Amino acid sequence: MTGAAQAAREVQGSTALAALARLGLAARGVVWLVVGLLGVSVLLGRDESTDRQGALRAIVERPFGEPLLLVLVVGFAGYALWRLLGAAVGHRDATGAARAGKRALSLAKAGLYGFLAVTTATFLAGQRAGGDETGSRAAEVMARDGGRWLVGGAGGAAVAVGAVLVVRALLRTHARRLEGWRVPDRLPVVAIGTAGLAGRGLLVALLGGFLVRAAVLFDPREAKGLDAALQALAARPYGVVLVALAVAGVLAYALWSFVEAAYRRTG
Repeated sequence: MTGAAQAAREVQGSTALAALARLGLAARGVVWLVVGLLGVSVLLGRDESTDRQGALRAIVERPFGEPLLLVLVVGFAGYALWRLLGAAVGHRDATGAARAGKRALSLAKAGLYGFLAVTTATFLAGQRAGGDETGSRAAEVMARDGGRWLVGGAGGAAVAVGAVLVVRALLRTHARRLEGWRVPDRLPVVAIGTAGLAGRGLLVALLGGFLVRAAVLFDPREAKGLDAALQALAARPYGVVLVALAVAGVLAYALWSFVEAAYRRTG
């Protein structure tokens, strides 16, 4: 083992990095909690932005909002670093293809949380993005040669990923992870995880469905962010019920994030 690899493993297993990783999971919970609460406003007929930017805006407008956003940035960055080290030297309990797969997943999550850290820091610095980002980006892509197929393919992939997430949640694969987490009462936590992870899958599939619709109709306006998607659902027959289920799933996922922050193994 090289000195660099040994040093990376020591950092990955350190108490300080474990605390940062837990802070990142808690930060994810805070953002999804605010998104869920803003989703309640859609049910009440209010015009609120329920995407991640809307959540950050709702946080920064509250007392101590800016210090809280700074904590979120540190948490997201810490979790990204923990995942990055896991991709480099972690998952030593697995071998062969299983280890490679776990390290690849850690690398993907490191990129995602690094992106969250950067975009949250950018928002905190005052460079706030407005409007429906998903729709505007879809419009840019569809204006290019082959862009319609790219948008449709991305939407189809999102629907497939969302379906897989829902199936995994219903199969309660997350319950196996709880065995080593020392959770005081597993039964309600498993239920929270099932609802939250299924809710996340449904939202991913929902956004993918709107992308597919935009590609089929060749209309970028049909590609919607989370806030527009929920509002579009609420306007349809039985839409309020579907939005209520989506909001409940978001809130459950926020609770699951807090469970992970408290009990997940980081060593």
